[in-house]
Amino acid sequence: MPDLVRVLPKRALPDPEADPHWNQEWLVTNGLGGYASGTVRGAITRRYHGLLVAALPNPSGRTMMLNGLSERLRLPDHTVIYTGAEELAGIAPENTLPLAEFRLEAGLPVWRYEVQGFVLEKRLMLAYRQNTVHVIYRLLAGRGVLRLGLRPAIHFRSHDAPVSSAESHKYQLTVCEDQFEISCGQDLPSLRLVIEGQSAAFTFDRKETADIPYPTERSRGYEWHGSLWSPGYFRCDLKEGSCTALTASTETWETIRALNPEDALQAEFDRRRILLAAAAEGARSGPGAELVLAADQFLINPVGRVEDAARAHAAGDEVRTVIAGYHWFTDWGRDTMISLEGLTLSTGRKNEAGWILRTFSHYIRDGLIPNLFPEGQKQGLYHTADATLWFFHAINRYLRATNDRATLRLLLPKLARIIEHHMSGTDFGIAVDPEDGLLRQGQQGYQLTWMDAKVDDWVVTPRRGKAVEINALWYNALRLTAEWQMEEHGEAAGSAFRAAAERARDSFNRRFWFEQGGYLYDVVDAETGGNDSACRPNQVLAISLDYPVLDPARWNAVMDVVTEQLLTPVGLRSLSPKHPDFKPRYYGDLRSRDAAYHQGTVWAWLIGPYVDAWLKVHPGDSAGARKFLEGFVPQLEEACMGSIGEIFDAEPPYTPRGCIAQAWSVAEVLRCWVKTAG
Repeated sequence: MPDLVRVLPKRALPDPEADPHWNQEWLVTNGLGGYASGTVRGAITRRYHGLLVAALPNPSGRTMMLNGLSERLRLPDHTVIYTGAEELAGIAPENTLPLAEFRLEAGLPVWRYEVQGFVLEKRLMLAYRQNTVHVIYRLLAGRGVLRLGLRPAIHFRSHDAPVSSAESHKYQLTVCEDQFEISCGQDLPSLRLVIEGQSAAFTFDRKETADIPYPTERSRGYEWHGSLWSPGYFRCDLKEGSCTALTASTETWETIRALNPEDALQAEFDRRRILLAAAAEGARSGPGAELVLAADQFLINPVGRVEDAARAHAAGDEVRTVIAGYHWFTDWGRDTMISLEGLTLSTGRKNEAGWILRTFSHYIRDGLIPNLFPEGQKQGLYHTADATLWFFHAINRYLRATNDRATLRLLLPKLARIIEHHMSGTDFGIAVDPEDGLLRQGQQGYQLTWMDAKVDDWVVTPRRGKAVEINALWYNALRLTAEWQMEEHGEAAGSAFRAAAERARDSFNRRFWFEQGGYLYDVVDAETGGNDSACRPNQVLAISLDYPVLDPARWNAVMDVVTEQLLTPVGLRSLSPKHPDFKPRYYGDLRSRDAAYHQGTVWAWLIGPYVDAWLKVHPGDSAGARKFLEGFVPQLEEACMGSIGEIFDAEPPYTPRGCIAQAWSVAEVLRCWVKTAG
């Protein structure tokens, strides 16, 4: 499927001496939460870089099973050269072959190497819904025989574990004809390896490569030296037009052998072609199509939640959820609900949207949906004040796209109980203030809004009190519930919800307007007393939501301030540069980074609410709104090829930081790309 191709310009090929955050990376996922990822040039710089990070049942979670391959080429004149990953091979960088080209074809990585008339191409793909990676090599040109050597390197560990993890593994290699298995005697599956190609063979040559540096981990303040183990190396011969493939998997041999690697690659191309055909018309080609394929990486079937799967299957559903970001996030309630429209409805995956919403409805506890599901665990954590309110927003967008009244009738009693819990008070100090009808939240030691950075006991932006976006979401939820109740049960059924909404709206417009600044307070009745006048992007939600709580007479003033102080080409700053706590750069160890996380750092997902609000102020001007998205197109060949990352520095050149691929970043840019098409 070569129709959708993005070639990394040669000028952008990463310099190994450069800041590791500038080294372009690639990502391939498997629909289970597992992935493969690395740098374009082949160097391992993160703990998360590997060719097979398997999504294993709880409590294992995502596990590094195959860290890398050292690739050695022997030319007909017996010259030996390596293609990259010199850390694994134990060789000097000057003995490696420069990369001639890197590109994505339908979102899948392709490397091209050229030496002495030989042209070698490498492709990598993960089988969908399997923990299986295929690395396929094809010799496109060259006279004579090129011998390819492949040395696998492993360190079985949680993908989150430090690279210096001192787990004592005694690896065992088992060979049966052409099938190889590596085990470590723990509660982990074996890594199964097989190579296909001319004159394929294996040489037992056990090695342990110690003291491998991981420069990105160093820059982030983590352990950055580790060791990898290898049982030996595979080899095969390539002639012009021939190919070979190494497959690594934790699946059964029957599953692994069901499709040969080239057929598996073609099947994956076919799957991606179907995804693009189903997407909204404005997202079937160009950057929109790339974002559709990027969106696919976040929609997963979570392994290990047996009870959830059984319940869903009994009701004729499937379990689906959203990985918030790669490499280290799991599924988060807030991120899922914000992302749902872009990831599913803009991509024609309405059934999966319904599955996600119904799945999360089963997780409701005391009027809350989970904030997140920790890695390798079955139970969620509920410390969030806004995820549940975003749930109402996601349901409304789903109903607008599907008119699925059966799902509404299933969820409506649960939504009414959520409102009741918020009115009377629920966990973490989340409750309506009877004095003004506004929603307050806050408990010592917890970060309950999306601005949730915390280091040890330090909550960087606690925002305890009545936060502006929480009350915008609360009003929206009340109005939606009133509307749905009236539609299903008559006018009287929605009257109490509508009355609560009107009271909240009156109080909001009276209390949140910061006259001196011409914008909205970020928090009123803050725990330290008074109101917080920090200029933050949260106020945009008072305009952008389906039921905007802010009086339209103040929309222009708010948008003028947000545009002047917060708007960048890649999203909105989390704090105005005029504020004394503003941090222009997100970098350094964990404490330094979290101090800047919501204190200026640009968040890509916020462009979605901004575009929605801007179009309310300038209705019909889709061309003008599209301009706010143009800065994201170059990002498709920056931090993570073909995707959009989590955050950016707050000042030019807006260096990408954080997760290299983030669900709500991709989702909101894609949603707005479709919204502003044509």
